[in-house]
Amino acid sequence: MTDKQIQKWETVNNREIDNFKIFDLSWIRRRHPESGKEGEFVVLNSPKWVNIIPITKEKKVILIEQYRQGTDEITLEVPGGLVDLNEEPVNAGERECREETGYEGKGKAVLLGENTPNPAFLNNKCYSYVWFDCELKYEQKLDSHEDIKVVLVPVSKIKNMILEGKIRHSLVLTAFFFYSIKYGL
Repeated sequence: MTDKQIQKWETVNNREIDNFKIFDLSWIRRRHPESGKEGEFVVLNSPKWVNIIPITKEKKVILIEQYRQGTDEITLEVPGGLVDLNEEPVNAGERECREETGYEGKGKAVLLGENTPNPAFLNNKCYSYVWFDCELKYEQKLDSHEDIKVVLVPVSKIKNMILEGKIRHSLVLTAFFFYSIKYGL
């Protein structure tokens, strides 16, 4: 291991290419601080993301099953989505939980942690929360292209579901990783 200090590159130019609804695409030219070499890099400018692990009083995790366009598969996840402009991530997580499942927790959701989903080309953060003592209080309020089935699973079964590959979404795995560090799985 060396004492070398990595430095931030200088942004020379930022060319915004287009808006693709869930992200803006940019070509960013940057200069290395020591060598002076320049390169052009693709960056996706995306809003913040959020996910939330809702848990009932009976210690069951409220999961959602849905079809995902990107992988052309049905996945098992926790509620989540984009954080609206000027919305606090905790409020977005609670909103997504209510809309996608109809469940609401007691008090405020608790921040488990935040991560950078892929800092190589994404500039956003994802916030993971847990919401305890959730109860069914509302009808689902799904977006026009959402088709979600609510699935309740005992917390004690989540670890095996992950190991068996039943839960594979990387951001959901990250949320459960944070949860396991704070509360165990």
